Amino acid sequence: MERIGPAGTIGPTYCQRDRICGSDVLPDFYRARDFRPAWTDNGLVLADASSFLDELRLVAEDGLDPENYHLAALDALLAEINAAKEKHAMRVRPEALADLEMLLTDAFLLCGSHLVHGQVNPETLQSEWFVKGRFEDLAAVLEKGLAANDIAGAFDSLRPGHAVYRGLKKALQDYEALAGAGGWPEVPPGPKLVKGDRDPRVEAVRRTLAATGDLIVEEGDGDPALFEEGLERSVQAFQRRHGLEPDGAVGVKTAITMNVPAAERLAQIRANLERWRWVTQDLGERYILVNVAGFNVEVVEAGRDVLVMPAIVGRAYRQTPEFSGKMSYIEINPIWNVPPKLAREDILPKAKQDPVYLKEKGFRVFESWTEGAPEVDPAAVDWSQVEAESLTFRFRQDPGPHNSLGRIKFMFPNKFDVYLHDTPERGLFSRAARDFSSGCIRVEKPLELAEYLLRDDPDWTRERILVAIDAEETQVVSLRKPLNVHILYWTAWLAEDGRAQFRQDIYLRDAALYRALEERASTSGW
Repeated sequence: MERIGPAGTIGPTYCQRDRICGSDVLPDFYRARDFRPAWTDNGLVLADASSFLDELRLVAEDGLDPENYHLAALDALLAEINAAKEKHAMRVRPEALADLEMLLTDAFLLCGSHLVHGQVNPETLQSEWFVKGRFEDLAAVLEKGLAANDIAGAFDSLRPGHAVYRGLKKALQDYEALAGAGGWPEVPPGPKLVKGDRDPRVEAVRRTLAATGDLIVEEGDGDPALFEEGLERSVQAFQRRHGLEPDGAVGVKTAITMNVPAAERLAQIRANLERWRWVTQDLGERYILVNVAGFNVEVVEAGRDVLVMPAIVGRAYRQTPEFSGKMSYIEINPIWNVPPKLAREDILPKAKQDPVYLKEKGFRVFESWTEGAPEVDPAAVDWSQVEAESLTFRFRQDPGPHNSLGRIKFMFPNKFDVYLHDTPERGLFSRAARDFSSGCIRVEKPLELAEYLLRDDPDWTRERILVAIDAEETQVVSLRKPLNVHILYWTAWLAEDGRAQFRQDIYLRDAALYRALEERASTSGW
């Protein structure tokens, strides 16, 4: 081992030309062991060392590169030590045993840290990251594994246990096989293809769908250039799997998506594996999980989905943040006091454009945000003369059919003022891409969600909820059993049918994560 640094300074520690990344942790680990070796004994390499190296190779299945954890140096050291043992006259170098010891421990701690926390700190990519992460005493886990002669089990325990993570590992294997087989052909540019068309490009579409596993094999007339009904249904299957409008036609968006290479899909899967390493293992016995990029809300209980529904999330310029909270109450017939920013950017421009907009949408106008401020007749204001920068009016929507929050609001107080809510714009849920909100999450099944959340309160049956809604009076109902809400963002996962699902990176977060992972991998010593 050696220390390398500028004159007069203490530089990083290197071993076999590999940087030791756990140099702050290693002394404490060995001090707790009274400086006894962990992996060797009287010049012999213990079985735990080989067992751990086998496990280290398997982290490729997690989207990690085993070579980043001293694998080449460890293999070389083991080969040298084993060769010396076979030739009894050749003495094992003490330095080789010491280097092996240090590198094995550092590899466990470094790779274990990446499994537990991820390779990239999410706060360096997103300034506002409020999802609880994981904590593990890695030195204690290593010591426990050594004591139990089960280093493989100890190391495996560091992997995320989320079902989505396990599914992504399977997707990674599938797409590595696809990439290894050459991926899929590109669909040449050209006009939109629909059922009934004859076009040479149809054959490329068919080959692409065959490679991705989306092709429905049917008896046809044998014309490879014919876009027949079976191919249309195959295109629809591909479109659903990639979050596109399932119209069965190969237009611009579908063709672009088909032409995303297998290598890029692999990068996408690896990025989403990384995201799940940022998330706590303990999501809760019951919780609500929002996938922003997937436009989806799930209610999970005992590891099983009990309610799933489409969601509408924030536009790219009003992104829904990632964070965790605890849902504690709901509001039936909520009042919407329009936040100042939305009043300036959304409501005022519409009032300028349409003089009767405020009245038609049920907005009441108050002179200011001061409590008790007098109400103003919106028809008496010349909105064309009101500037956004000097807007002092407060807009409020009372309960009713036009209220932008719909009939029910689901509250988990947070600094972002983000919540789940109903919406009168029901038609938007039929769209494949649903980034239309100002940051909050609109849910398709608010009544079913409210019924589930209030199931522990016998006073609040479905009928009682409907009666309360019809009364059009605001009621706040506390939940007897609050539950966690996790708002996350992932663009790839494995569906229940075993097929990989991919979604558009609506907030351009994948690209930033790709770059961070590449920079991390290219930085010596990680």
